[in-house]
Amino acid sequence: MSRLIYLEDAYRKDFSAVVETHVADNGLILNLTAFYPGGGGQPCDLGTISSGDSTWTVTKVKRVAGNPVHYISGELPALGTPVVGHLDWDRRYKLMRTHTAMHILCGVVWRDYRASVTGGNMEPLKGRMDFEFETMHQELVSAIEAAVNIEVEAARPVKAVFHPREEAFEIPDLIRTKINLLPEGISEIRTIELVGLDLQADGGTHVQNTREVGTMRVTNYKSKGRINKRIYIEIPD
Repeated sequence: MSRLIYLEDAYRKDFSAVVETHVADNGLILNLTAFYPGGGGQPCDLGTISSGDSTWTVTKVKRVAGNPVHYISGELPALGTPVVGHLDWDRRYKLMRTHTAMHILCGVVWRDYRASVTGGNMEPLKGRMDFEFETMHQELVSAIEAAVNIEVEAARPVKAVFHPREEAFEIPDLIRTKINLLPEGISEIRTIELVGLDLQADGGTHVQNTREVGTMRVTNYKSKGRINKRIYIEIPD
C-alpha cells in the first residue's frame, strides 16, 4: 500500500517517490504520494510528476484497490524510477479551504438546527451541501451565513486524529456521518475536528485553522425534496 502523505501533512507540496506499479489507461502507483485521490465530495489533486529532464502531467488521481493511481500524459516511466511529485498547490489549497468551509457549514447547521447532512459536493472555492430541512427561507439562510462567519473568525483549530474502528463507533457525534457504512476492512477511522464545533469521519484535506477559510457567502438555496434543502456557498480567492 502507498504511504498517504496527505493524511499526515496536507501542506506538503512536493515529495520524492518511486514508481511501483503500472495500471491500465496510463496509470502509476507510487510507494508514497501527497496527491489526494478524491472522495467525500472533494475532487482529486492535479499536478506533475518528474524524473530528470522528463515531466508528466497528472490528469487524474483515483483510488483503485486502496491505492491512489496517478494517471499521466505520455509514456510511463519504468518501474523503479525515482520521481518527484509536484502538486498544483493553488488548486489544493483552495480545496483545503473549501472542504473546511463545508465542515463549518455542517457544524453550524447541526449545532443550531440539528439538521443532518444528506449530500454534498465541492470545487475550488465553492460547494453545495444538502440538509434535512422541511422549509428554508431567506431569513434562515442569512442567519446561517452570519453564524458560519462567526466560526471562521473564531479561528478554531482543525485537528486530525486516527481511532481504532471500535473506538470510533463509540463517538456519538459520528453517528450522523453514517460511519457504519464504512467497509469492514477499514480498521482505523480518521476524524477531523473543528475544535468546539464539528467532529466527523473524514479522509480529505483541510486547513489548520478556520480563519484560513476566509469569509463565506451563501449564494443560493434550493428545495431538493420534501425534507431535503440545498445550500450553495462560495469563499473569496
